[in-house]
Amino acid sequence: MPSRKDKNEQIHQFILDNVEDHPSDITTMVSERFGISRQASHRHIQRLVQDGLLIAHGLTRDRKYEVKPLGEFSIKLPLKQLQEDKVWREYIREPLENLPINVLQICQYGFTEIVNNAIDHSEGKELILFLKRTYKVIEINIVDNGVGIFAKIQRELNLDDQLHAILELSKGKLTTDPAHHTGEGIFFTSRMFDKFSILSGKLYFSHFEPDNDWLLENTDEIQKGTAVQMLISTHSNRTTKQVFDRYTVEGDYGFSKTHVPVFLARYGDENLVSRSQAKRLLARFERFKEILLDFDNVDTIGQAFADEIFRVYTSQHPNIHLYYINANKQVEGMILRAMNPN
Repeated sequence: MPSRKDKNEQIHQFILDNVEDHPSDITTMVSERFGISRQASHRHIQRLVQDGLLIAHGLTRDRKYEVKPLGEFSIKLPLKQLQEDKVWREYIREPLENLPINVLQICQYGFTEIVNNAIDHSEGKELILFLKRTYKVIEINIVDNGVGIFAKIQRELNLDDQLHAILELSKGKLTTDPAHHTGEGIFFTSRMFDKFSILSGKLYFSHFEPDNDWLLENTDEIQKGTAVQMLISTHSNRTTKQVFDRYTVEGDYGFSKTHVPVFLARYGDENLVSRSQAKRLLARFERFKEILLDFDNVDTIGQAFADEIFRVYTSQHPNIHLYYINANKQVEGMILRAMNPN
C-alpha cells in the first residue's frame, strides 16, 4: 500500500496532467479517481495553487484552474541575416533548462528546422517567436509574414492547389530548393512533437502523436504567412532517434519509409474513386522503399482507385512496397480485389 506521501504525489500528478483538459470539473475527477471527498480534492488543488503550480480563476461554483506557466515570452525578429542556431541559444535554450535531454533535443530539432524554413523559404521580413513552458507541456509558436508555406509549395511545384500541397508535404522529401534542402525537416518535426500544426492562408493542418492522427480544416480567417505550433509533454519519452528509425527500412540508413494519410487525396466530401486521384496520391512514391497508406477517415474507395494503386502501380514498381492500415471492411475489400484480380 502506498504511503500517504506517495498517494498525495499521485493525486498532485493526476491534477497537473488533467487540469488543462478539465479546468472546471477537476475537483470531481480527482474525487472519483481516488475515492476521496470533494473537500479533500479541493484541498489538494489549493495546495498546488499555494505552491505556484496552478492558477485559479473565478469564484466558488464558476472557479476554473490552469497550470501556471513556469516561463513565457514572445519576441519579434527581422528575418534578414537571422541564424536559427543563434536564435536557439540566445532566446530558447535557457527557458528550457532542466528538461529531460530527449525533450530538449526534440525542441532544438523542431525549432531550428522551422526557423530555418522561414529564413530560406518564407520570403517574409519578420518572425514572431512565442514560448510557453508549464509543468506539463512545452509550447513553441513560430510565425512569419511571408507568402505562406502551402501557397509557396503550390507555386514552386506547379500543383493543382494548396490542398494538393498539403498532401505532398505529408509524404516527406518535399522541398522547393533541392540544392540546399532535403525536405525532411517538417516531416520529422511533425512526428517528434505530440502536436504539430500549420496555419497558412485559410487552411489548418495538424498531426498528433503517438497515434498518427491528422486534422485538416478550412478556417474563416486568413493567416498571412505561416504560423507553426509545436507542443510536447515535458514527460515525453520519445527521442529523435526513435522517430528517425521509424522511417528507415532495415538495412538502410536514410529516410526510406513514409506514412501517408490517404484522406488528404480527397477534396471535401468526395469519394476516392478515380485513377486520377490515385495518381495524385502515388506521386513521388518512387523516392521511398516502403509506403504505409493510412485509410483512417476514408469510408469508401472505388475499384479504379484501388486498382491503380494496388495492382497497376505495384506491378510497375516491384521494388517499392506498399502497405495499408486502418482500412474498414469496404475499403479492404476493394484493396484485396485489386491485389487478387483473378
